[in-house]
Parts: sequence; structure tokens; C-alpha cells
Amino acid sequence: MRTAKIERETKETEIKLELNIDGSGKSKIDTPIKFLNHMLENFSKHSNFDLTIKATGDVEVEDHHLVEDIGISLGHAIDKALKDKTGISRMGHAIVPLDDALATVAVDLSGRGYSVIDLKFSEFKEAKLGDLGKETIPHFFEALAMNGKFNLHIKSEGKNDHHKVESCFKALARALHDATRITGKGIPSTKGAI
Repeated sequence: MRTAKIERETKETEIKLELNIDGSGKSKIDTPIKFLNHMLENFSKHSNFDLTIKATGDVEVEDHHLVEDIGISLGHAIDKALKDKTGISRMGHAIVPLDDALATVAVDLSGRGYSVIDLKFSEFKEAKLGDLGKETIPHFFEALAMNGKFNLHIKSEGKNDHHKVESCFKALARALHDATRITGKGIPSTKGAI
């Protein structure tokens, strides 16, 4: 089993996270940000990763610290669970619709953190999705990719911002599921290391 446990404590947040890449999509997500909980449950379900998160933070100030630190922690967990990445497919992509929205996600578990996030939020709508600030969502994805040491491209189109974000989390889940599958032997790189 490819698993990891991460504990992260700062002056702003406290996070305990457990990940099983070879799971069945079970999740137990407990943060004070209900919309983020919903997105992480979707991520777990559609990646087939088992994911447990218990997180608290200074959300009375703003949700940025907690959202970013959860992204950092999940990224660390993915990188730790994959160890030296022997035999993985390495790359994955997914195109996922949700009613009016369409998300396209591509990942390369290259050992190099990089992200291009294009969410195209509606200009004149609320600054939040439920209790989650829209501007923190790209930061979550960026922190995830940088700390997971993988290349991440996300693009979304659509009219409803909730649908766009949810389709992004589902597409990311499918792309990471495919990229982490064991498909061969050895390190999937001409360099011999990732």
C-alpha cells in the first residue's frame, strides 16, 4: 500500500492528514470550511484515494491560510506515498463535465512542481462559493502541485462557478488516479530518476 501520514502545525493552522493512494475512495474530511470539505470528498471518491483530514485554522481572519496549508499537506502526502515512483504511469489527464461546466486537467508526476491554473470565474458574481473564498482555490491547486512535486495544468469553462470548481476537483482526481497507477517496471523517465 502506498500511504502517507502528514502532520503540519503552524501559528495559523493545525492539520492531520492520512492518504492511501491504493484505496477505494473513502474519505473523512473535517475542516471548518464546508465547501472545501465537499470538494475534497469529491477528490477522494473520483481518485479512489482514501483520504482523512482533520484541520483547524484561523478562518475567523480568512480562509487563505487553512486552504493553502491543506494543499501543501496533501501535496506532501502524495509525494511521500509515491516514494521513488517506480512503475507508475507518471502522466494522466481528464476532461470532466458538470452540467454547463467543463474542466480539463493534465498532470505529470515529474518531480518538478509547476502549475498553470485557469479557472475563469464569473466576473460579477459573489466572491465566495459557499464559505470558501474564490481567490483561495487557485492557491490550493498551486500549493498542491508545488509540494506534490508535479506539473499541473487546469482549465475550466462554464457559467456556474460551483460547477466549474467541482468539475476541476473531479478531473484532477481522475488525472492523478491514472498517473499513479502501476503500469510497468522501473522509473518512468529517460533520466532514470524522478
